[in-house]
Amino acid sequence: MEVRVWGCRGSVAAPGPETVKYGGNTSCVEVRLSSGQVLVLDAGTGMRPLGVEMTANGCPEIHILLSHLHLDHLQGLGFFQPLFDPNLEIHIWGPPSPVQPLSERIAMYLSPPLFPVHLDDVPAHLTFHDATEDVVAIGSATMRSGKVLHQGPTVGYRIEEHGLSLAYVPDHEPSLGPSLATSEPEWISGYDIARGADVLLHDAQYRDHEYSAHVGWGHSALADTVQFANKAGVQNLVLFHHDPYHTDDELETLLTEAREIWPWAEDQICLASEGMTIALDGEGVRLAPG
Repeated sequence: MEVRVWGCRGSVAAPGPETVKYGGNTSCVEVRLSSGQVLVLDAGTGMRPLGVEMTANGCPEIHILLSHLHLDHLQGLGFFQPLFDPNLEIHIWGPPSPVQPLSERIAMYLSPPLFPVHLDDVPAHLTFHDATEDVVAIGSATMRSGKVLHQGPTVGYRIEEHGLSLAYVPDHEPSLGPSLATSEPEWISGYDIARGADVLLHDAQYRDHEYSAHVGWGHSALADTVQFANKAGVQNLVLFHHDPYHTDDELETLLTEAREIWPWAEDQICLASEGMTIALDGEGVRLAPG
């Protein structure tokens, strides 16, 4: 599979000269399978440029995998050009809710007065699915989800193809559950999705000294992210969901701190950046910054 990051900022888009290197668009990650299908992880503002490229180069079968429905993960959906192609069938997956179907919850955003076009009037043929913890085959890959600790129904996703695995957990506060230091791994939120992953994209919104003012907000302190990845036995950790107030320089300080926490895995920790690519194929795993 070939992975490209189109947005890795958290909470709200943060364009400007101080975020040029790592990017200001919110969460959106493209995963191209060897069988041709494209999985789009979240629909943040990074989805707009992805849609432009897909329209220009032709659209394959598209599956949009939403981790949850906060606006920073949904705002780009209405500006995703393939949505307005009547010849396309698009599958949209998202966390199940006992209160409303996924389509109705998304329509709360894609409808007046918040958006000029109602979801029912979108030309593409949309099929909605509750994200499942069961394994689902999509082309040459399998996909499954798992509930994680965050405000509102939220899931992480695991995609596997040809024996290699990508885990995506962009919004997660595992320290709200049992102690990360002393708990059995199976009791830690998100562990099953991340366990042994070749690449994990994971929430690292707060530096450790910032976290005490944000406990319960649904995001990770840096040390908790590193400890979670260590417990889960991941091979490569990509720090994701950057705080909108963190400049490029501050993110590089955060990376230095992460490598000090987990020095024996220094080469296995990096920052997500717009344009970053990750290849998982017969040659192994290769990460390249944007």
